[in-house]
Amino acid sequence: MTLHEKILIDGEWTNGSGSDRFDVINPATCEVFATVPKATREDVSNAVDAAEAAFSSWAGLTPFKRGEYLRKASEIAFSRAEEIARIMTQEQGKPFPEALGEVKKGAEILRYYAEEGERIYGRIIANAEGYLESRVIYQPMGVAAAISPWNYPIELLAWKLGGALASGCTSVCKLPSETPVSPLAFIKCILDAGVPKGVVNELTGAGSVVGPVLLRNPKVKKVAFTGSTAVGKQVLSDCAGTLKKVSLELGGSLPMIVCRDCDIEAAVAGAVRRSFRNMGQICIAINRIYVDREIYEPFLNKFAAAAKKLTIGNGLVKNCDLGPMCNKAGIDTVADHIADGVKKGARLLCGGKKPEGPEFEKGYFYEPSILADVNHTMKVMTEETFGPLAGVMPFETVDKAIRLANDTVYGLAAIVYTQSLVLAQRLALELNAGNVAINNVDAGVINAPYGGWKDSGFGHEHGPEGLYEYLYTKHVRVCYK
Repeated sequence: MTLHEKILIDGEWTNGSGSDRFDVINPATCEVFATVPKATREDVSNAVDAAEAAFSSWAGLTPFKRGEYLRKASEIAFSRAEEIARIMTQEQGKPFPEALGEVKKGAEILRYYAEEGERIYGRIIANAEGYLESRVIYQPMGVAAAISPWNYPIELLAWKLGGALASGCTSVCKLPSETPVSPLAFIKCILDAGVPKGVVNELTGAGSVVGPVLLRNPKVKKVAFTGSTAVGKQVLSDCAGTLKKVSLELGGSLPMIVCRDCDIEAAVAGAVRRSFRNMGQICIAINRIYVDREIYEPFLNKFAAAAKKLTIGNGLVKNCDLGPMCNKAGIDTVADHIADGVKKGARLLCGGKKPEGPEFEKGYFYEPSILADVNHTMKVMTEETFGPLAGVMPFETVDKAIRLANDTVYGLAAIVYTQSLVLAQRLALELNAGNVAINNVDAGVINAPYGGWKDSGFGHEHGPEGLYEYLYTKHVRVCYK
């Protein structure tokens, strides 16, 4: 059965002002399983108007009252987690357990910001004169636009909605065209929690239509975007005319440094997880691995052996480690990066092709792939592959490893494996990235700031920093004389 979804404007589920719709494809079968409306420019303007009309009353609520709505939405999302996760697996491809974990994470994020919203503290600043006092307070900005990607369609939307709603902002969400249905189901949880009409609005459709109208609208005061660096730069350009507050979480080319004194089994397990989870379709997926020459070959052998053990399949009907990629363009990029590396002298240790068997004939499946003996003339080491491919090269000195890791326009995250506290501290300070994980591969947690340097963007999500992205700072100077 094909699902026929609608968009949300001012508390009403509607087909929008136009008649055009587009298909949502199951990447495991290449079959259409849903359709959604193509929002028009009129729909975008109506959604922004609804959010602006709802702003005053929503901002006027206490943080505790807004927190009640978010807690209720979190509870509803938890209760519907399995249903929403099945939808996500159908449209995105990740195995059901991974999808279920993401839905629950989205629910946890709403609950976290419900509590964090109650901790928006101002401060009192002494003046030179005893009868003067300065107060710093924080106030919500207004309408916030949330533009989220397809690789984590609920979690990355929750980052934005949680911070915006807890701060007192209202929201217009532009959902990803590849995966609009599961975030729609997540937004329904917020609506069913009783959030007033207009506080949350949702649009589906072409970014080329929705984006410019949304981003250039002067009523939108804040934009949070996750996506590619190229599109992020266009987002920033579209926002410049109205001087909006913008936060951008963009592309990455994550380096992993494996030192000779590391726990090699832990390093291999981390490399497998962060290189291939979600088929490498993660902004902080490992692209580049630099291994001390002394343990280079043992690491390669263990890494390739572990990658070959990963199971692939349709995650809705099979218990597997990996599902398909989300679209064919991703497969083409991986294949291109492998061909480029092999042509320039790299060794293909595993993968490099679609898995064999009738169950893989129709979907966007690809084997986890490893290139060894790579260098920085190869695309795998200089571009974001965003697929199940990791390049591995040796280093002789830590100085060289740092230089290679920093040899990129990106700076989202980096990973280090070492048992030396001195070396861990040095690498944490000298690696040019917004997030550094040492002896683990989870560079982001909800209660700590997450954001990039350089071409990986600016601004933060997660933590109190993610909340303050939606707040104006105001200085109030009072004379008591």
